[in-house]
Amino acid sequence: MKQQPLSGVTVLDFGQVYNGPYCGFLLAQAGARVIKVESIIGETLRARGKTSGSTYPFANLNTNKECITLNIKTPEARDMIRQLVKEVDVLVQNFAPGTLEKFDLGPDDLRAINPRLIYAMSTGYGATEGPYKNYLGMDITLQAISGAMSVTGEENGPPMKTPAAFADFIAGTHLYSGIVTALYAREQSGEGATVDISMQDCVFPTLSTVIGSYYHEGKPLPRAGSRHPAKSIAPYNVYEAADGHVAIICIREGHWRKFCEAMERPDLKDDDRFVNMQARSQHIDLVDETVNTWTRARSRDEITRICQDNGVICASVQTIPETLEDPHMLARGSLNKVDHPGLGEISLFQTPIRFTDIDPPEIQSVQSLGESTDSILKELTGIGDEELAALKDIDAI
Repeated sequence: MKQQPLSGVTVLDFGQVYNGPYCGFLLAQAGARVIKVESIIGETLRARGKTSGSTYPFANLNTNKECITLNIKTPEARDMIRQLVKEVDVLVQNFAPGTLEKFDLGPDDLRAINPRLIYAMSTGYGATEGPYKNYLGMDITLQAISGAMSVTGEENGPPMKTPAAFADFIAGTHLYSGIVTALYAREQSGEGATVDISMQDCVFPTLSTVIGSYYHEGKPLPRAGSRHPAKSIAPYNVYEAADGHVAIICIREGHWRKFCEAMERPDLKDDDRFVNMQARSQHIDLVDETVNTWTRARSRDEITRICQDNGVICASVQTIPETLEDPHMLARGSLNKVDHPGLGEISLFQTPIRFTDIDPPEIQSVQSLGESTDSILKELTGIGDEELAALKDIDAI
């Protein structure tokens, strides 16, 4: 197996909950040495305890990391951070705006100590000036303010968030890409950088379709459920099956004609109500009912097989238990079965960033709180046993 792409890169990961930890997860899976820095009670997800639903994401997002504790409220711990910064390449954090700055641990402070440092931060609205700069932000509030929530839900229902924490994870992905970009730039210039990721900035591009529809129509469109936001593509929906639901989309005329053959309804190709996308959009309820009539009589597997055999874009709406046993993701190694001390056998995800000639690292269990504190501080700061004991006595570590 070839060397991992980020082998030799060392990261201090101050990530909390999903956003920062996912970035750290991607860095570790690319071969970086990731040192997770927590408070002496543990970061938010760890601190919620073994019986919480948060146990699973914590177990997954913090694999392959070395865990240390530092109480940044103490000057002694802050001094340890300044010493560690001299020995690392990257610092990742997604604290509330200004959190580390008030302890003199902001980008200007730490990059003055190590000019090659890449200081990467993600906040709700970014670090540059603007009316929201100091606003607190979490996934639900970013789904709200970005406009995503306003277009999610059924036509006559209220705005809704998606249970998928996409704002957090897409920000974590952009944070990772910003770090990798800065590492490449450092190879050319020798200088570090400050990476500033705004969750709002990351969510906005995902709304390209609905924004395009707004500009085309000149007004906001009503929510459309699982249909195309502008209802300008049909079929494009979730349809009933005998044992659940399937999603089907015909984005081109060729897809529709193939779908007519798949449904054994070649007559629909020349029906004036279905003859092209414009006509089908005008008769969208009839299109959906026609498709539902066909899908209701068949299982999800049968529908998927027929559609795929005929070149029609289709997928089963899988339940969470089904997703955890997805045969394709298991075959790709995208899911890995492991034993968890609190949850039993679970499926952990692997990095989505894959190379055809490099296998990602084997998933390692999350370390206990502060498990690597002594060894990391001894290695990177040169501290001795007596000094470690003194730091523990004052709850600095």
